[in-house]
Amino acid sequence: MFKKVFIANRGEIALRIIRCLREMNIPSCLGCSSVDKESLPAMLSQESVCIGPARAADSYLNQDAILEAAVKTGCDAIHPGYGFLSENADFAEKCEKQGLVFIGPSADLIRKMGDKQSARALMKENGIPVVPGSDGLVATPEEARLCAEAIGYPVLVKATAGGGGKGMRRADTPEELEAAYTAARNEAGAAFGNDEVYLEKCIVNPRHIEVQILADRFGHVVHLGERDCSLQNHNQKLLEEAPAWHLSAQTREKLTRAAVAAAKAAGYVSAGTVEFVLDGEGRFYFIEMNTRIQVEHPVTEEICGLDLIREQIQIALGRPLSVTQEDISINGCAIECRINAETTGKVETLHLPAGYGVRVETHLYEGCTVTPYYDSLLAKLIVRGKDRVEAVRRLRRVLEEIIIDGVKTNIQLMYLLTCRNEFIRGGYDTSVWGRIEKDLKAELAEVSRQA
Repeated sequence: MFKKVFIANRGEIALRIIRCLREMNIPSCLGCSSVDKESLPAMLSQESVCIGPARAADSYLNQDAILEAAVKTGCDAIHPGYGFLSENADFAEKCEKQGLVFIGPSADLIRKMGDKQSARALMKENGIPVVPGSDGLVATPEEARLCAEAIGYPVLVKATAGGGGKGMRRADTPEELEAAYTAARNEAGAAFGNDEVYLEKCIVNPRHIEVQILADRFGHVVHLGERDCSLQNHNQKLLEEAPAWHLSAQTREKLTRAAVAAAKAAGYVSAGTVEFVLDGEGRFYFIEMNTRIQVEHPVTEEICGLDLIREQIQIALGRPLSVTQEDISINGCAIECRINAETTGKVETLHLPAGYGVRVETHLYEGCTVTPYYDSLLAKLIVRGKDRVEAVRRLRRVLEEIIIDGVKTNIQLMYLLTCRNEFIRGGYDTSVWGRIEKDLKAELAEVSRQA
């Protein structure tokens, strides 16, 4: 068992990890920035230490400060959560050199799967379908043009080190390609310190389906079903559900089998997610593997009854998986709705929904301050139902009940979304938000005007 785990993150995921460690009887120490010293995670962690000023580059991304704090506080492991340093291979390597267990995959695995072009090549070698694209990196606009002509427009110029929609540009014509190529390289260089890109065929209006996997160091790999993450705004997820609605049993079987094969091909160890796009004919293609816990992991926990953070920690301790594939059953439907801040300020009033089938993950409390320095995620509303109809009805109820006063949020907008036929019918693709956002905002403006 670990003596003490250092948490190199903030917000709701830091709180989620703290609670899991407490249940496992493992002491925790939170590394927090100067503006997060009075945050809920800092209050509930058994110990906290300031790792730098507000700016993330000086605190949550400050590798040396985090490592120094972890060693000084007597920790023997670091949990990176998601975002920040969770997929930083150099940081994972530094942890190992300091004798600290990085709760996640090894640095070599992070590099292997974090380089998207290398990951594509590995999948192709192992018979897992990938989106048609360039054979390797594309070094010049001329190479990009030749590749695009070969695979056909539209195409995506994608950063090999990218993520979260950064370093990715679409080109529908040869005239658009050079600008897209330059923009993708510039953004990738600024965001990731690596401006290398490759080309992929753009699958128009696909569904974004991801499969949760767990893998231990003894070669055991299991999947925990799939999640539909197609409801996105500029590649940023707004709402996720599990299992994916309108997915045939045959496609589900092939998809989950491919995810397990992908993890085995990589020699993966830890919790991870294999992401696919699904076209209109039901064909699926590997796009990437996330080597960390996901924001949306609670929907999987709700339908399979496993604590993924606990499993991740147990794997890091060198223990075998607690379940086999035969032990895992998928029950009911779960939906997660992300509540995001649209302004900053002090939370004056906070009322969180509750009741059967309701789970809220948040770091908010009355009187806390929402700052401009970090991600806008305030809370995750997770609902479970015996089927999707019940889950959607429950989600509406909790969106009606939640109150966050003092900062502007997307609560009303997400409520209006749950009343749209495009959402109610399920099986929507990644274009749905772009088609309905304008109408939703107009409806919201009318509601506000009449209030």
